[in-house]
Formats: sequence, C-alpha cells, structure tokens
Amino acid sequence: MIGLLRQRLNRGDKMPVAPDQPYLKDGYSNIGRISMSSADNPGAKGRIHRVLNSLSSDQKLVTMNQLLLRARTNLITVFCLLMFRPSVQDERLEGQPVATPKFLAVYVQTVLTFLLATGGTRAQAVRVSLTPSIPSPSPVGTTVTWSARPSNSTGHLQFRFQVRPRGEKFGIIRDFSSKPTLDWTESKHEGLYEIEVTVRDRSTGVAGSTSLEYQINSLAGETPVITPTPNPLVFLYSAPPCRPSGRMRVEFESPEGYIQHTPYENCAPGMSMNFYLAGLRASATYTVHHTIESRFGVLEGPTLTVTTLAIPVKLPVSTILQSAERSPDDGVWLYSNLFGPSFATDSAGNAIWYYPANFTLLTRPESGGRFLALVANQAAAGFGQTLREFDVAGNTLRETNTARINEQLAAMGKRTIGVFHHDALTLPDGELVALATTERVLTGAQGPGPVDIIGDMILLLNQDLQVVWTWDAFDHLDVHRGATLGETCPGLGCPPISMASHANDWLHGNALQFTADGNLLYSSRHQDWIIKIDFRGGLGTGDVIWRLGKDGDFQINSGDPSPWFSHQHGPQFAPGDPTLLSLFDDSNLRQSVDRNAHSRGQVLQLDEPNRIATLLLNADLGGFSFAVGNAQPLLDGNYQFDVGWLPDNTSRSVELNPFGDQLSAVTVNTPQYRSFRMRDLYMLDTDRTPSTERLRRVRGPLFDSAGR
Repeated sequence: MIGLLRQRLNRGDKMPVAPDQPYLKDGYSNIGRISMSSADNPGAKGRIHRVLNSLSSDQKLVTMNQLLLRARTNLITVFCLLMFRPSVQDERLEGQPVATPKFLAVYVQTVLTFLLATGGTRAQAVRVSLTPSIPSPSPVGTTVTWSARPSNSTGHLQFRFQVRPRGEKFGIIRDFSSKPTLDWTESKHEGLYEIEVTVRDRSTGVAGSTSLEYQINSLAGETPVITPTPNPLVFLYSAPPCRPSGRMRVEFESPEGYIQHTPYENCAPGMSMNFYLAGLRASATYTVHHTIESRFGVLEGPTLTVTTLAIPVKLPVSTILQSAERSPDDGVWLYSNLFGPSFATDSAGNAIWYYPANFTLLTRPESGGRFLALVANQAAAGFGQTLREFDVAGNTLRETNTARINEQLAAMGKRTIGVFHHDALTLPDGELVALATTERVLTGAQGPGPVDIIGDMILLLNQDLQVVWTWDAFDHLDVHRGATLGETCPGLGCPPISMASHANDWLHGNALQFTADGNLLYSSRHQDWIIKIDFRGGLGTGDVIWRLGKDGDFQINSGDPSPWFSHQHGPQFAPGDPTLLSLFDDSNLRQSVDRNAHSRGQVLQLDEPNRIATLLLNADLGGFSFAVGNAQPLLDGNYQFDVGWLPDNTSRSVELNPFGDQLSAVTVNTPQYRSFRMRDLYMLDTDRTPSTERLRRVRGPLFDSAGR
C-alpha cells in the first residue's frame, strides 16, 4: 500500500505534455517543482506568482485544472504517508523532498495561492453524447456507426473510442483523433458490450467521456447460417454453440475441389460461433460446413452453399507465366498494391479477396486473418498518417495516428515523427513495431552548412497502441555516412518533409523482422545495410549488434565479384532456421555502373559469432527493379522473390529452389510493393513452422548434423 502511494506521489510532477501545449510544462510542472521543493524556502510564493504572470489567461486555466487534478491525489497521498509511516521524514522518494507536516502545509498553501491567483475559476469537463446508427440490439456482424456530439465545447476536439464486453477490460479501437465517429463491428460473439468515447479539448486541456451499453444477438438458431458482408467475396458463417471442451473451424470447398478452412476457435459456453469466410473467387458457388473436435470425437455440421457476386472494383490482372506442381499449403498469393486496392489471387490468378480502402499500403498479413496497413491522407505510396489493423472483412480492429504518437513521444522527451512508412508487424505477445520518419537539420554532418536529414524511428506499441519503447537512428547510427547513392527529397518514394525545401534521404528504412533471439532486423535501403538491433522484446538498449552489407561487420564468402546486395528489400530468416537469411537485392549500385545489371534473389547463411556470411543463392531474376520488392522463404525449402517494379511498370514474382532453378512465375500488370505466398488468408508460415528434419531433407548439404 505504502509503495503504491509513493509511486503516485512521485508521478505528481510528470504530467504528459502535448506538443502544442508547452505552457503545461512551463506552468504546471514549474509550479509543481516549486511546491515540492519549498518546505524550507519562504520565497516559493513569489516564484509561483512569477510563473503565473508568464502565462496567458487560457494557459492559467489549463494549468490550474492540471494542478487541481494532481493536488487532490498528492494531498491524499501525503496524508496517508503521514498516517501510516510517521518516520518518513528521513526518506527520499526518487530525489523528491520528504513528506513532512511542514511540506504538507506548504503544498496546501501552493494550491490555495494558485487558486487565488487565477480567480478560482475552473473549466467544466466536456459534455458529450454518444449515439448508435442502429438502435440496440443488433445481430453479430452488424456494422454500427457511433457518433459523438460534444455540447459545451467547440475548440480543437479529439475523440478516442474504446470497446469491451461487459465486465472486461476496455480495448482501444481508435486512439485520440479528430474523427467523431466510429464504425464498429462485433463479429465473434453475442453479448452485452460497452462502447466508450472520450473527448478532449486540446485548446483548454479539459476532457469528458460517456459510454453506452449495446446488445449483440446471435445469428444462429439451431442450425448454421451464412450472412453476406459489404465485401462481396467475404461471408460470415454463424453456428450454434458447441461443447466448452471442444473447438470449431469452418471448411469451404471450391467447385474444382480446392479446400480451405478457417483457424480453429475454442468453443465458448452458451455462445454461438462465428467465422469470416475469405478466399472465395467471384461468381462461384462453394460448399461450406463446420467441424467440431472434442474429447468425444469429431462432429461435422450440415453442408451449406454460398454463391459469391462479381467484384465491383477494377483490380490488377495477374497472369501465370510458369506453373509448378503446387501443394495446397501455398495456394494464395497476397499482393500489396502500390497504386490501388490490395488483393489476393488463387494459384490460377483469379481474384479471391481485396481491401478497397484508398491510399493504403498493406505492410503484411498477420495470424488469424488480420492485416496491418498504412493509411495516408493523400496519395503518397508507402507513407501514412494512420496505422491500422483490420480483419479480412475490412473492419478496423485497432488504429492510431502520428499526432497521437507524437503527443506521447513529446511527453517521453523523445524526438517526434513525420509519418509511418514501409513496415509494421505484430509481435507474438500482441504488441506491434512500426517504422516512422524523423527529421533533423544538422551542420557539418552531410555537407557544408546546415542540411535537413531524414532519419528513422522504430516504435514499439502495446496492445492499446501506446508507445512503450523507441529506437531513434540519429542516436545509434553514424549520421556522417550519407546515402550510398546520394538520394535526396522531394522525389519518388520520399516522405513529406517539414524543415526545409530539400532533405537528404539518409536511411530509407523499408523492413523489420523480429528475430528468434528476441531482437530486431532493420533494413536500410540507402545505407545498403541490414542492421540487427538490441531489442530484447522491448527491454533492449537499442545498440547496434551488427551491420550486414558492404563496409559492414561481416566478411562474405562468394566467388561473385560483386556479392553484396544494395538498396535491398524484405530480409527474412527462414522458418525454423535463424541462420538462413533471404532478401531481394534491387542492385541499384550495380545498375549505377552497369545498365545491364539485373536485380537478384539472394540467400546468405550467417555465422553470427564469427561475422561470416556465405552466399548460398545469388540468382539473376531477369530484370531490374529500381525500387520495392520482397523475399520470402517457403516451407518446402524454396524461395519466392518479387521483382516489384520493372521498367514497363509491371511486377513479377518467381519461385526458385535452393539451387536457383525457376519453378514458377507470375506477372501483375502494375507495380507491387510486396507479395506473400500463403496457404490461405488466415495462416502465416510462422504458424506452421516445419521440423528441422524436413528442412534438412529439403536443403540437404546446407545443414550440418545438428540441423543448422
């Protein structure tokens, strides 16, 4: 109890400060420091007045509200400390003055002095109403638009929406933003849900919240039903409850006999089971049924049929150039389209899914039919002000934005970001890492005089998308080592810049990977390096462990006169083997001296302790992609490489075996940021890691007797 009270007392002088409200730091924090250090200083009262005189009336109002909020907590805390521990006079709490009766008296005097100086006025909390577009109740899968309407404030308002099943913890759907509405879809279970909106006025610092309960009812009666969604290729399958000890999944079969299935979900007592069906091609009829596994055996549900409609949007055309004998384990190609909707096809090139949002870059798929995307306010491919997680039906699951992230960074004393870019991925514990731009004007770093330099920051966000760890390239990399080809902005592939008319595109990070030892790989296109960072699941120092690439920390074993990659994309360790690293080598450096040079698909075996890289695969991919691209190690021991942007504005994906033989090839008539081979739209390779024995059997001499 005493420890908790001490923590609350310590936090009294550490209010987060919004980047556009510096007076909170100058007003509230300064007054807090005066009160906390003035037990033996009779001049404290005069210093409080000097702080107040430096503030405008609006700033005084905000400062007063913050002080009153903390004063209430601190006065109670100090009182409890004195009651429970009368000997605390000789203790220090993180360097703060001791909680003595004299200190308590001075603290009370501080608050009263401030109230008198501000005239005793206090801003009222923002009053807000919350209204659903459809009155409660609604069936599972219904999209309800919630509208927040403040009634006593017209300032700079921001809204945060949270949802929870009754009695459980709130989860943020959208963090503070200027949007007063939320489209919410509960697709898992029926029940009573609570939706809360918090509104705050950034111009005054005051806030208010309200919540409403909303009933979601089951779609299924005694038999399963299938319900369409706004996406004509996605349906909601709803089944009656199953025994709590069992689990259920849904299987759906195409007219040709190709079978897909959803992930298993554990049966919930007395609750219907609901699954999105995704991966169906247009204008086709599928048979569908569910399967229940339990200790009593396997039970199959009745067979239903569902017929899809035509796709209402124009999607890129995927053409099979070379087909290979294919396992059903890799029957889906997912494309992150640079200049239009992201989409997926089957092995014959038929579209089976799409996400219609505008100006969106899909960074990668996640387990369970979820995706991460960057959403821009303008057509800036690869960049976005919003980071969004959504499901196969297109429903937003979590969302934050650069303004909200910057507010947290400023409170942490960190450099703020410009935009999200290129990559974001979910970690095994549900937290998320994302790339964002930073910007500094430095003198003597990359040229004479002041130069605007674009850097990178890696953000670790918790499950509610709050910042818990950061890595700033300006703090860990040599800023004097400029881009290897001298790239500058503005230009194609550049983020927005704010500090000058032109900037050096120093790093241009484009990929992240969470490694088997809990650290991070960071790919810097313009340094021609893949960098391993001390992350340790968010507890690391951020120090650089090694740099892979030309002039980095590794020696390379290869007979090629130009073995090192340049302007690379998509480095990724093979599933089940943390020594095999595949990557797409755009080869911009080779192209700068040889216009006939092509991009390459590479696989390196890394001996990290001895810093030796052995080039196992170095395949000419038959064309030059000046930007984008990807590499993906497949479970059967083969590799897929994306030549993302060919000179004729098309893209090509090729599958190679470990010896460089081409097994299949697909072309798309527009550039693609990345593509992914998947069994279905729900499952990643990391969800089904192969055994070491299988890898050794496939890759043969690449492994030693220990399977490495």
